[in-house]
Amino acid sequence: MRTRGAILLANIITGLALGYTVTNIGFGDYAELNRMFTFQDPRMLFSFAGAVVIIACVFALLRVRRTPGRIHAGVIPGAVLFGTGWAISGGCPAIPIIQVASGYLPALVTIAGVAVGIRLCRWANARYFHLDRGSCGL
Repeated sequence: MRTRGAILLANIITGLALGYTVTNIGFGDYAELNRMFTFQDPRMLFSFAGAVVIIACVFALLRVRRTPGRIHAGVIPGAVLFGTGWAISGGCPAIPIIQVASGYLPALVTIAGVAVGIRLCRWANARYFHLDRGSCGL
């Protein structure tokens, strides 16, 4: 029987293990990510690609089916903004948390930028775009 405490403990242990692994691979290091994005060092790119292949195989083994999603006009510009922000800040929204936990305090600026960006996105969508929120949770 699963209790809330056991699930929470499992999530904490898994999160710590993931953070440790991601940090030791180098995904928390801006210089490493910069070398990946500028194709100076393919090691990180291969690590990322390998992770995608592994999870695709696990999903296939577990027979996880993708539910059909609705794509709207905001998906492409949103993907471009997300990728640009990733390249500029040195990581997806989870990486700055790992960077702060590793003692790299300038990542707090990135975390603040993510929070402001989310608020701006919600405000702009409500005021101007009125995009369907079903596929991305605006």
